[in-house]
This record gives sequence, structure tokens and C-alpha cells, in this order.
Amino acid sequence: MEILNGFLESLQGLYTNSGLSSLVWQNFVMIIISIFLIYLAIKKQYEPLLLLPIAFGMLLVNLFPAIMAAPETTMVSVSDYMASHGGEAGNYATTVMDGVQYYNVPSNGGLLYYLYQGVKLGIYPPLIFLGIGAMTDFGPLIANPKSFILGAAAQIGIFITFFGAILLGFDAAQAGAIGIIGGADGPTAIFVTSKLAPELLGPIAVAAYSYMALVPIIQPPIMKLLTTKKERSVVMEQLRPVSKLEKIMFPIVVTIIIAIFLPDAAPLVGMLMLGNIFKESGVVDRICKAAQNELMNIITIFLGVTVGATATGTVFLQGSTIKIILLGLLAFCIGTAFGVLFGKLMYKLTGGKVNPLIGSAGVSAVPMAARVSQKVGQAENPSNFLLMHAMGPNVAGVIGSAVAAGVLISVLG
Repeated sequence: MEILNGFLESLQGLYTNSGLSSLVWQNFVMIIISIFLIYLAIKKQYEPLLLLPIAFGMLLVNLFPAIMAAPETTMVSVSDYMASHGGEAGNYATTVMDGVQYYNVPSNGGLLYYLYQGVKLGIYPPLIFLGIGAMTDFGPLIANPKSFILGAAAQIGIFITFFGAILLGFDAAQAGAIGIIGGADGPTAIFVTSKLAPELLGPIAVAAYSYMALVPIIQPPIMKLLTTKKERSVVMEQLRPVSKLEKIMFPIVVTIIIAIFLPDAAPLVGMLMLGNIFKESGVVDRICKAAQNELMNIITIFLGVTVGATATGTVFLQGSTIKIILLGLLAFCIGTAFGVLFGKLMYKLTGGKVNPLIGSAGVSAVPMAARVSQKVGQAENPSNFLLMHAMGPNVAGVIGSAVAAGVLISVLG
């Protein structure tokens, strides 16, 4: 009998120490969602570089919440501490209560808690922009400056959603952070939210990165709804060649303008342009490749996993979070729609020389949105090659979302 009791106690202890004892139904819902996202990333290949680490971080934190636990401080009496450490005093801050001296002994936090500080402190977003700049060719934008209009038009969703969030009861700073999801730019959304509404960082980051990854699902129906087959079939003229001098001067001029007139956007735009001048100068090939590859890959892993790890069931499955997810989807859809509508306007003004589909790339999901424009256009006309034309609005959207972020931080911060 004693053996049986001991065995049952061992089983109870094993259960108590396992994750099952602390999981609630919300965790199981998030586990199912995370597995579905992993399926989309692997089977459907919906931007797996983003979606896979996000989904796995979501899975991990809902199975083992302590991996995101913050460090805690435990009070231990000095006499008890010394008794358990062979009489040696500890090197800790002390507190005196009721005449008894205590050590404030800190415990370690979870692994992802420490990696998440790069998100919380706004360190990762500018580093991601550095890598994006090192991989981006601004030539299509320089060759066709009208692309700036499409990039700006796609940011309208940010400001419309801002007012929608106000109507749903969020304060101005929170509404600004929610609205920026419409730019479809995860690093920018994290940067703005860390400044304006850090308490919403988790759901906003998950929403922004999820919608970036799901661009191939969300955008095509909107693009097809707002355009005709004739418009989607337009073959655009080849872009003019852009000189090396133009490509070198572009990041310098943009950085000067942004730093002077919108300094709140300077960390993002400045790092974007720094990466780009690495690329275009041709004299720092080694650090350019490091920014494109090693740095970008490492930060993407850290950012994706920790963003996913904010989606714990008890926090994520709340009314306010559902509102944020829906508002973020609305912002992204409106941004896509306005980009396409301004593309239609340019189609009319140019006598049918501009394919409206490139307007959808005005959201700053680089280069995902440009690839979607190419795919939808080529489905209508196999001889249509819109990728380079769509890259103009796409990189304009990157700059546009960073500028919108600077405006929101300046006004609401």
C-alpha cells in the first residue's frame, strides 16, 4: 500500500510540475491556431520566414508560459541564506522588516523574456530596416517618382482606422498604434506601439506580422473587386535606367529631409537609408552582405519568435484584442483598396498606361505585396511583368509608413 501511495504521489508531483496543470482552455485554442499557422507556413508557403517563427513562438508560450516569465525577486532572511550557504554572506540588496534583515534574491526570467526586450525597447525594428535597406533597390521608385503617390495613398488606411479605433473606445495613443497596422509593416508597427501604447504591443505585433504573412490571401480579392480584366491586363512600358549617382544621392537626400522635418521617423528611415547606401556605394560589400544576411536572419528569428510568444491564450483571447485584430485587418484592407483606387486614377490620367494593380503594392510589405501584384497581373495576361513597376510603390510604402509613424509619434507621443 505504501508503494502504491508513493507511486500516486509521484504521479501527482509529475502532473503538478508539468505544463498541463497550468494550462487553461484559452491556451489550447491558441495551440490549435498556432498549428494552423505552421501549416500555412510550410504547406502553403505563406511567407514562412515570418509566419513560421511567429507560429512556433505562439505554440511554445502556450505550452510553456514560463518561457516568457519576467524575473522576480524573493526575500530571504540573511540568517537563513547564510545557513544554507555554509555561512557565506550574499552579494544582494537588503531590506529590513520587523527588525529582521532580508536579502532581495533575484530569479532568472524565461529565455524569450530577455529576447523580447529588443522588441519592447524598439531595438529590433531599426535593425530590420537596416537589412531591408541593404536589400532594396530604389531604382524603380527613382525612375518613376509618381510611385510615391501610390505609396502615400496606401497609408490612408492608417488614418481612417485611427478614427475607427477612437469610436470603439480606444484612447488617441492606442488608436494611433492600432492604425499603423494598416501599413503592413511589422517593424514600424512595433516601433510606434512601443512609443505610444506599450501595453498593446503583443496583439498589435502579432496582427501586423500575421497580416504581412497573409498578404497573398488578403490582397487578391480586393484587387480583383476594384479592377476590370482590361485594367489588370495592362502591360506597362519599361522603366528608364537609373544612374549610380542618383541611387547614391537618394538615401542621402531622403535622410536629410526626414531628419529635419520629421525627426521622430529618423531612426527607421535613417537605418533604412544607411542599409541602402551600403548597397549602392559598392565599397562596403562585406558589411552590406552582413546586413542582408546574418543580421537580418538573426533579428528575424528573434523578432518572429518573441512576437509570437506574446500571444498567450489568456491575454490574446479578450474583447479588446479581437477588436485590435479586426481593426488591423480593416486598416490593411483599406490601405490596399486606396492604393488600387489611386492606381485606377493614374490609369485614367495616363490614358491606360498604368496598371492599377501596382497600387496594391503601396502597402509596405516588401517584397510580398509587389509579388502579389505580379502574380495577379500575370494571371490575366501571361506576358505581363509588373514586378519592377510594383516595386516602386512598394518601397515608397516603406518610406510612407515610416513617415506616418513619425507623424503619429510626433502628434500623439
